[in-house]
Order: sequence, then C-alpha cells, then structure tokens
Amino acid sequence: MTEPIHRVLVIFAHPSAGKSRVNAPLVRAARSLEHVTVHDLYEAYPDFDIDVPREQQLLESHDVVVWQHPLFWYSTPAIFKEWQDLVLTHGWAYGSEGTALRGKHFFNAITTGGHSGAYTVDGYNRFTVRQLLTPVEQTAFLCGMEYFPPFVVHGTHALGHAEIKQHAADYQRTLTAIRDGKIDWEAARTCTRLNEDLDAILRN
Repeated sequence: MTEPIHRVLVIFAHPSAGKSRVNAPLVRAARSLEHVTVHDLYEAYPDFDIDVPREQQLLESHDVVVWQHPLFWYSTPAIFKEWQDLVLTHGWAYGSEGTALRGKHFFNAITTGGHSGAYTVDGYNRFTVRQLLTPVEQTAFLCGMEYFPPFVVHGTHALGHAEIKQHAADYQRTLTAIRDGKIDWEAARTCTRLNEDLDAILRN
C-alpha cells in the first residue's frame, strides 16, 4: 500500500495474553494491518528490564499511540506503570524541552470483565471508564499529546464467539481508519468510547 497518513503504535500489555479470550483476537486484528506496529510489553520485557532508548524511538517514529490492555483494578497492568516511570522522562516527554510526543494522538483500548452499566456513576464501580483513566489522560496532556476517548469492550466474560469476532473487526476498522486519515477526530472527542458508534466518526 502507499505510505499511510498516520503510523500507529499499539503498545499491548497483558500478563496472561495466551489465556485472553478477547485481547488476543484484538491483537491479531491489529497485527494484520500494514503500518500498524504491535509492541507487546510483557513479551519484550518478561523481567521488566525496559529498554528506554528503544521505547522512545518507537514512540518518536509513530503518529498515533494506543495503549491496549485489560482494566486491572481500575487501572493498567503493572508493566505500564514501570514503562511510564522509565520512558516518559523529563526533558524528553515533558518539561520545557520535552517535546518528543507533542501533537501525537493517544487513546486506550480497554477490555473489562464488567458490563457497561457497572461503569457509571450509579453503577457497581461508581465511575465511568473515562473517569478511571484520568491519570492516563493527564499523563497524555502533560506530554502534549491529544487524548481521545477509549475503545472499550465491556463484559468480556459473557461474550460469545460471534461477539468477540465483531469487536475485533471493529477494532481493525478503527485502526485502519486512523492509519488512513479517515477518522473525524472532532466527532470522536464527543464520544463516551470510540466504538459506541463507529459510523458517526469514521469516513468512507
């Protein structure tokens, strides 16, 4: 294919990826796309010995950054915190001279065991997914990145094969549109989650 409008980096973290019913198909969908790089943190760094220059080079060479992970204890898997602490350094990612990530687009791709109704102000978990991701959103803001609502797959424990397949297709469709410059970013900002109505934010 011709050169993409945006190069997309999917940074994936799941400590038991081989046992995942939903994240594994999402990753396969992302891996199938040209100019979309999937970087598995637990696979690359089983001992958490993160190669900071490598990670920074990956970020610099892509236009859109996606953190894909299950929502563990209302946050990210542990390796993402280690990654943030080491990779997002002052003078590179933030600070008066830290402009390496400025202007890049960023969002999370999340899976939750709980159904969507559990992630509301009146629901079991008392907060929306977007609210629970506030520290991540602020991190993106500090680094000068454009933060967008997450792509969320809820109720993973109860999903059937056909539903999982559809979510993977939706994820692939979303990443393809982002890569090819066919997403309405302004419309996307107004969504609760990117995949609540893909027809409204993706252009043919």
